[in-house]
Amino acid sequence: MSTITVKDGTEIYYKDWGTGQPIFFHHGWPLSADDWDAQMMFFLDQGYRVIAYDRRGHGRSTQTYTGNEMDTYAADVAELTAFLDLKDAIHIGHSTGGGEAIRYVAKYGKNRVAKAVLISAVTPYMIVDENNPNGVPLAVFDDIRFNTANNRSQFYHDITFPFYGYNREGANIKKGIQDNWWRQGMMGGIKAHYDCIKAFSQTNFTEDLKSVEIPVLVLHGEDDQIVPYSTTALKAAELLKNGKLITYPGLCHGMPTTDAERINLDILDFIKS
Repeated sequence: MSTITVKDGTEIYYKDWGTGQPIFFHHGWPLSADDWDAQMMFFLDQGYRVIAYDRRGHGRSTQTYTGNEMDTYAADVAELTAFLDLKDAIHIGHSTGGGEAIRYVAKYGKNRVAKAVLISAVTPYMIVDENNPNGVPLAVFDDIRFNTANNRSQFYHDITFPFYGYNREGANIKKGIQDNWWRQGMMGGIKAHYDCIKAFSQTNFTEDLKSVEIPVLVLHGEDDQIVPYSTTALKAAELLKNGKLITYPGLCHGMPTTDAERINLDILDFIKS
């Protein structure tokens, strides 16, 4: 296994395949680098160097009980990208990983990052407040916290239905995809996953989005039941100085898996443009 140990002693697992311009993938909660299998294989075949890592507390990285928040996540990525000496990189984040990616780009990406892609991302922020009246009520995230703390194994199975749109009429349910989601989730640490719910739901990425100068592609499914696109993607695209927005009617939160071919081609077009 390829790992580095960051400054607080946390061991971070990563995959690093191929040569060429690097693409760095940031996964969603509570998953791992394995959630990017379809993208890693596709972009490796296109001649890119592909890197994906397990966020602290997730997957094969240390099951941390501290540092499970966005600033530390971004700092971990900065240590890893410096260790790998990544330059002219494209950073791609899904869901929670979209927030992590834009925080990293804003704080550490100067002279290292060429472009970024936010897929089904939590940016600019999800929680309802006076500035975000159409946001998601805190009670929704309190329920996720409760089920993660008290019923994690069953909850990680049940959440795959809205995650992949498998609760929609006529959905082609693939148990292998559900099982793989559950497998990845249960590899991680319960404390880190519990803490990360606050990180993905209550972190405000508005200033990060505003500060980024590089081209950023925002991709979001219009039937995303986990991260509603009208609250996130539409606002994120408006805040970016050099943003491009693509929304997909009928597609779900987990569209990088369910509709990998379509998503991969749109990302490739953006990278090459």
